Amino acid sequence: MNKISNERKKQILSMMVEGMSLRSISRITDTHRTTIMKLMVRIGKGCEKLLEDNMKGFHSKYLQADEIWTFVGKKEKRLSKEEMKNPEIGDQYVFVALDAESKLIPVFTVGKRTHNTTEQFISALKSKLNGNGRIQLTTDQFKPYTVVVEDQFGMDIDYAQQTKYYTADPIGPGRYSPPRVSEVVSKKMQGNPNEDQITTSHVESHNLTMRMSLRRFTRLCTGYSKKLENLKASVALYFAYYNFARIHSSLKMTPAMQAGITDHIWKWDEILAYE
Repeated sequence: MNKISNERKKQILSMMVEGMSLRSISRITDTHRTTIMKLMVRIGKGCEKLLEDNMKGFHSKYLQADEIWTFVGKKEKRLSKEEMKNPEIGDQYVFVALDAESKLIPVFTVGKRTHNTTEQFISALKSKLNGNGRIQLTTDQFKPYTVVVEDQFGMDIDYAQQTKYYTADPIGPGRYSPPRVSEVVSKKMQGNPNEDQITTSHVESHNLTMRMSLRRFTRLCTGYSKKLENLKASVALYFAYYNFARIHSSLKMTPAMQAGITDHIWKWDEILAYE
């Protein structure tokens, strides 16, 4: 990687988590896109360690989980039979867990929307919790959750699923508008979940923020990920920034501060220390 100053690195990373594409960043900063990409992968791997080190022993009372879709290389429906054998291309999902009170993202997992990825995600979530107190978890109706949550937590959890039903996909002028929610159904799955806390609204709202903050998640554009490694690095960078350096509008502080993990807003220098 070409040597660039810390100030240039911070400028590039700031643009990256505010929705700019690699080529746009390249033009503005006069830095070759290959250099930018290598920087992203390098810092992204450091951010994975940052999150791993700082999320251990996390305390939560109400957790929400959801998945956000993207793709690598090309969409699943455009893959050949041979390409479908490669798990690193086609549709990918980021499984996201959000603490409803602090808005912290303690765990995420990138992969196919399968039982195996769900198992990795819930297992990682359990491993991060400090074990003090019972948690309530709400997910959507994705079938693997039912089995995996029971396998990982047994009866030591209050678990519910929330299903949202939508109107038919719009056509004509409204084709690109999101469908309207026609019905919301909540179902208790295990334990005795608090009905007032059975919702995935917070994590869904976050996922919209994430889609707007990372260019590779923007629909109907050519800024999508070309390699799974790049997607994972970009997501790790975003979550480190979101948890530790970005002030949440409703909290007036970062989620990590609200959760008691840190006492200040992190600067890029602290994130770059994990490079």
